[in-house]
Amino acid sequence: MYKEYKPNMAPFKNPMPSQDPKVRAHNFKEVAEGYTAEMAIDEAKRCLGCPTKPCVAHCPVNINIPDFIHEVALGNFEKAYEIISESSSLPAVCGRVCPQESQCEGKCTRGIGIDPVTKKKKEPVAIGRLERFVADYHNAHATGEIVKPASNGHKVAVIGSGPSGLTCAGDLAKLGYEVTIFEALHLAGGVLVYGIPEFRLPKSIVQKEVDNLKALGVKIETNMVIGRVISIDELQKEYGFEAIFIGSGAGLPRFMGIPGENLKGVYSANEFLTRTNLMKAYLDDSETPIQHAKNVAVVGGGNVAMDAARSALRLGAEHVYIVYRRSLEELPARKEEVEHAMEEGIEFKLLNNPVEIIGDPETHLVSKMKVEKMELGEPDAAGRRRPVGTGTFEELDVDCVIISIGTSPNPLIKHTTEGLETNAHGCIVTKDESGLTSRVGVYAGGDAVTGAATVILAMGAGKHAAKAIDEYIKTK
Repeated sequence: MYKEYKPNMAPFKNPMPSQDPKVRAHNFKEVAEGYTAEMAIDEAKRCLGCPTKPCVAHCPVNINIPDFIHEVALGNFEKAYEIISESSSLPAVCGRVCPQESQCEGKCTRGIGIDPVTKKKKEPVAIGRLERFVADYHNAHATGEIVKPASNGHKVAVIGSGPSGLTCAGDLAKLGYEVTIFEALHLAGGVLVYGIPEFRLPKSIVQKEVDNLKALGVKIETNMVIGRVISIDELQKEYGFEAIFIGSGAGLPRFMGIPGENLKGVYSANEFLTRTNLMKAYLDDSETPIQHAKNVAVVGGGNVAMDAARSALRLGAEHVYIVYRRSLEELPARKEEVEHAMEEGIEFKLLNNPVEIIGDPETHLVSKMKVEKMELGEPDAAGRRRPVGTGTFEELDVDCVIISIGTSPNPLIKHTTEGLETNAHGCIVTKDESGLTSRVGVYAGGDAVTGAATVILAMGAGKHAAKAIDEYIKTK
């Protein structure tokens, strides 16, 4: 235990200030408003500084969590930022969107046991909220310029500017590599800009991280679809890149294969969120307008489904359903996102499975969605109880359906890169955590390898790949 201050033994976290649900449901401003300095210090004092540091072992990028929290407790916010930055390139992002409850906070000793007064389970230290506070404090108060490291003369290409690509590029740039990021879209940031809504992750924060990379000397080429404009082979042979990191994500949506999925008013969550977040479809003068539906059904139970449902509400929907074939206990979305959605008035149609989307025969517009009532049977291979149909059906009156049941990597790079091994799901096969693929000098990580996963896991992959690329080039 640290000696400089009296620890705060309160059993529960300091609550996060946030917009009122009735207000935030109608705007795209960030929901959570962040800790004040006083709140952050008080929360940081709940950390006991465990010598075994179980939180660090369960952080995919191994941030020295007790040490940075200790500095927060002492009011040394810039020192705390320095400690985080030794391991993480995107602290303001991770503090907002990482699933801390299943990673670092899930192993915090302060979350063990039942509070004898309230009879409720004790809560871990709010590690994510403190990381967010520290990053925001730094961004608001930092005055020093970023110094570009001296070039070591070696060139590396990074495909994709999402979490894995940004992390890999940043780590390599700090080592003096001349890094060029090739991004398919017109704006850098990957899933951070097209997938995660403004009310969860303000785009100004992502742009700040991108600007920091540029200050380190990283070049960013947008509107560059690798496999179409330039191939992997051309990057190696004609452009002289000594190593390549593929962090192209998993942007190919999956559908259910049920009748009616081709009707007007049916979107993949990927398209719906890209139009909303990246193309600002909610603005009156948007070049890619989106349907302003009245009754929306979102199929799926992950974070992307929550994002789509809450975005639809903000676009003016009067009623939004989350349709999920299992129960609340199996819902894969973060607890905080589910709570926020419920607070905002989104209705959860649990134990319901869509079987048909029904449309108007003349306009081909969505008018209803037919669902089958489910019950939970025996556990499947993943350990989750398998949903079983009951033969009882219901029709929901909806004019828009958003399918959010997962994504897979775009096959373009696979089809245009000879010798690049992929698995049955289209994910790039790597040999180990280094990210080395079946092609010499070509590495990969993030969703392109794992399929759709979390921001922090993608960052971890980018970090491991950067280390492996550095070792590879040094030993050539």
